[in-house]
Amino acid sequence: MIRPALEFPVPQTLHPHRVSYGETDAMGVVYYANYLHWFEMARSTYIRERGISYNEIEAGGTFLPVTEAWCRYLAPCGFDDLVFIRAGISKWGRASFVFTYEVLNDVQDQVLTLGRTSHVCMSREGRPVRVPAWLRKMCS
Repeated sequence: MIRPALEFPVPQTLHPHRVSYGETDAMGVVYYANYLHWFEMARSTYIRERGISYNEIEAGGTFLPVTEAWCRYLAPCGFDDLVFIRAGISKWGRASFVFTYEVLNDVQDQVLTLGRTSHVCMSREGRPVRVPAWLRKMCS
């Protein structure tokens, strides 16, 4: 059993999620691709908790596409399980950053899944741009 990381990025968010029947596969466990959606939900919560939304970031002309996703499944999640998706930014680059995730069980003492997504800051025209200073300050 893997316990939650003691040195997880700060600040962080803890997004609660109850597994729906439609998220499971024929074996009764969460379909593997749904974890990427959970990571997205946790990212949105993380950003919202910092006082802004994805919509507002994009309205300001900055877009944050995923350029890489990684996931390691350690223990299964099933229908009606309560899980918590922990998210935080673990690395900042000039025009990019990396979110780190842990999917935790209902009592938050076991890691069920580890994950990471890399993002690049893009202009409306689709060109890489520096991470806006206000975004880095807000999310650090």
